[in-house]
Amino acid sequence: MTPPTTADQPKSYSSPLPTPRPHLGHALASEWTKLVSVRSTLWTLGSLVLIVVGAGLLFVVQTRDQDYVGISFTTPALFGLLIGQLAVIVLGVLTITSEHATGLVRTTFTAAPERHRVLTAKYLVFSITAFLVTAGSVFLVGLAAALVHNGSAAGPHAASEWFGALAGVLYVTLLGVLALAVGALVRHSAGAIAVMLGVVTLPPVIGGMLSAWETAAPVGRLILQYNAPVALMQLFGMSETGSESTPVPGGLAHMTLIVLVAGGAVAASYVMVGRRDV
Repeated sequence: MTPPTTADQPKSYSSPLPTPRPHLGHALASEWTKLVSVRSTLWTLGSLVLIVVGAGLLFVVQTRDQDYVGISFTTPALFGLLIGQLAVIVLGVLTITSEHATGLVRTTFTAAPERHRVLTAKYLVFSITAFLVTAGSVFLVGLAAALVHNGSAAGPHAASEWFGALAGVLYVTLLGVLALAVGALVRHSAGAIAVMLGVVTLPPVIGGMLSAWETAAPVGRLILQYNAPVALMQLFGMSETGSESTPVPGGLAHMTLIVLVAGGAVAASYVMVGRRDV
């Protein structure tokens, strides 16, 4: 039998389209497309802007120039942000759990087997988007307050007040990153949202209950001192009495705590996503 010649052998397929090696940029583009193409993003970020700006402007029109001797121009945004932070948390959870609910995560990991790269893209796209939208809402309220009240009553710490507001925005963004990490670990929207709602809302309640019990009072006071609402109030320059406008040193402790907690959850999410099945 005559062996087949080179001309008889099938030719290897060569795609006419460019086939670049996958990198983080591709994953970022993919995650951005997912984020902006679903209604949950519009509803959550839209509610965030509506609550922060709406409540902030309502506070601005109810205040006088003299009021801003004791508070900063960004303080009106705080009252909306205490509620609006929940929208950031929900969006952080849905950024990953929605794919598990629909089964799209299987397609994602098939197209991009490098799971850690996909998870990194999710963290980057979400955190940048959440930070910019939250910062824009807060500084819009602060700018409105400064314009309406002419800035004539601003205290001597104007620069630190705006920096404190920026730190508060970063704190809320880190809460969203923590929510995304919890979503990656739990893989269930309702469960992850319930966990995060407990993290944000239960500490003040538990701290108040423990403070009423003499034996557990020190623990209760500690919990009341370190929780999300108090952290935002301190980062926005409100003291415990609400009479001072300069940021208090406790803001650094709150930032350190959220960085450690969110960092630990993010590290755990990388380990779990890389080990278990979808």
